[in-house]
Amino acid sequence: MPYSSFSLAQVKQQFELQVVMDIFFNDLQTLTPRDWLINLLKKSAPLAAALGTEKVRSELIIAPLLFELRELMDCQVSLFSGNDFSVDLESGLNGVCDFLLTRSNSEFVIEAPAVIIIEAKKGELNAGWGQCAAEMIAAQKFNAASNQIISTIYGCVTTGTRWQFLKLTGKTLTIDVTEYSLNPLDRILGIFKWMIDEHQYDSKSQLE
Repeated sequence: MPYSSFSLAQVKQQFELQVVMDIFFNDLQTLTPRDWLINLLKKSAPLAAALGTEKVRSELIIAPLLFELRELMDCQVSLFSGNDFSVDLESGLNGVCDFLLTRSNSEFVIEAPAVIIIEAKKGELNAGWGQCAAEMIAAQKFNAASNQIISTIYGCVTTGTRWQFLKLTGKTLTIDVTEYSLNPLDRILGIFKWMIDEHQYDSKSQLE
């Protein structure tokens, strides 16, 4: 049973999650993109929306935005796309993540801690909640197996033009009630920066 087979109801039952809807962000910081991304997305985003497939949305919108995030954050995170992330075959936590951000320096092999999962969808965002949640649970297990305990794993389901965020703390899955549009870009980038900074603080707290 790969990640893509999970519905939210199945994830909730199998992994005994508490699922709540809430607001994540208040007074969000922003992260200003460089001109190359702004100019690219002005052309690529309408085309990706018109063509409609998950693959083209990933290639023309999501991948460039995440690459820019990595560059703006001085490569504090590693970006993986389309990599196998099979963690627990018996539980069905196997398959490929669309995008995965880690706080390791490895660019070739996924190493803990895995911190953010991003899933691309062409339809309604809520159709991707179950898959994203299953991958977040896998990230939680992956980190624990590597002795990299991160209190909160973040996730995102996006069509490229619409973005919705999730977080997993222990057995509580919180889904942000807000759907964010692609523009303004600095807001989307700021959300990802905030999530990464939260993990940095979390890691420092464990060392103290």
